[in-house]
Amino acid sequence: MGDFSFAHMADCHLGGWRDPKLRALGIKSFEKAVDICLARNVDFVLIAGDLFDTSLPSIDCLKAAVARLKQLSRRGIPVYIVAGSHDFSPSGKSILSVIEEAGLILDVSSGSVDGDKLRLSFVNDPGTGVKVTGLLGRRGMLEKSYYDALDRHALEAEPGFKVFMLHTAISEFKLQEELEACPLSILPKGFNYYAAGHVHCVFSRLEPGYGHIAYPGPVFPNNFKELEELKQGGFYIVDVKDRLLRPEFVPIRLRPVLSLDIELGALTSSEAEARIKGALKKLSPENAIVTLRLKGTLAGGRASDINFRDMFNDLYARGAFFVMKNSSKLHSAEFEEVKVQHTSVEETEQALIAEHLGKIKVEGLDKEAESGLTRELMRLLDAEKLEGQKNADFEARIVDDASEVINDSLLDDKAD
Repeated sequence: MGDFSFAHMADCHLGGWRDPKLRALGIKSFEKAVDICLARNVDFVLIAGDLFDTSLPSIDCLKAAVARLKQLSRRGIPVYIVAGSHDFSPSGKSILSVIEEAGLILDVSSGSVDGDKLRLSFVNDPGTGVKVTGLLGRRGMLEKSYYDALDRHALEAEPGFKVFMLHTAISEFKLQEELEACPLSILPKGFNYYAAGHVHCVFSRLEPGYGHIAYPGPVFPNNFKELEELKQGGFYIVDVKDRLLRPEFVPIRLRPVLSLDIELGALTSSEAEARIKGALKKLSPENAIVTLRLKGTLAGGRASDINFRDMFNDLYARGAFFVMKNSSKLHSAEFEEVKVQHTSVEETEQALIAEHLGKIKVEGLDKEAESGLTRELMRLLDAEKLEGQKNADFEARIVDDASEVINDSLLDDKAD
């Protein structure tokens, strides 16, 4: 085995943004990442889950992804992938299987069941001899049962340069506390590289007894908070020389992100508006994404009294690419008694699920499994009708997918 290089990306979430401008920017970021891979002439590409934001993405997302995957294929650069918690489908009706059938990607999370053991297969990269395998990610950490059943001995005994792909948070790294996580011990030891996804943080560590474990973060930030904190997306290119790995984080920043965090406590709504205007006037917003986070309890008036429209129109007139605000922590004194305990959709959903667990008995499911099942059913019910799809077909798809999820959860729990 000679020297070689490979790319490791994850959490592209193509189609994840509702706004067309940001959705297009997410697609362009993935296209830019592939362009860099082609320019750097990497030997292969790893995508550690959530290439798409849903198992059945829109036509524009699919078209853009396939176009770039075809470029890699024409250059003889294989793309190895595992499904993530977003692009995984318990019914098996994922677009990833269609793209794989077309020969543009190869899902490495394949294997067989031998008694109570899950035996994963290795994919040998033809150009480098690297052996790749891994496990998919599922909502609610339902993939944990797969790890519990892994035949670790066979994986660890396999000789050669090995890569393990995963879409799971590891609790010891404490990267995103709000994510459910598994202990490091679930992973088979002795791999040279662990290509991880799911955690939207940039992280790389050489872990004793294991190998190099890396999370590249998203290719493009996927929500307001990530735009604030990360400012950009990116991925890793890993150079391997004499079997030593040198991961290099490659940033992708198509637009600058300008973030303001303004405390408005003890001000009236008119005073708050003046303060916001003053802060925005200091910005040079040309071609930038502007995020505005507001917090505090107004002494008088309401947040709805603040004229954001004119302020945002001024930013657009000065060349801003996109403007967005978060005022979930901005309150009015007259409504102080209303306690806002959860500031994101995910936190609210999790709190409601936890509060009602066990009220409807589901035979054969413990609380952890019931929580995962509930989240997965909520995700399915949030699905959008596909372009041109009839209402009856859409409803049948939801029912079929929900039946698959319920059956899978009951089988997984029994296997435990």
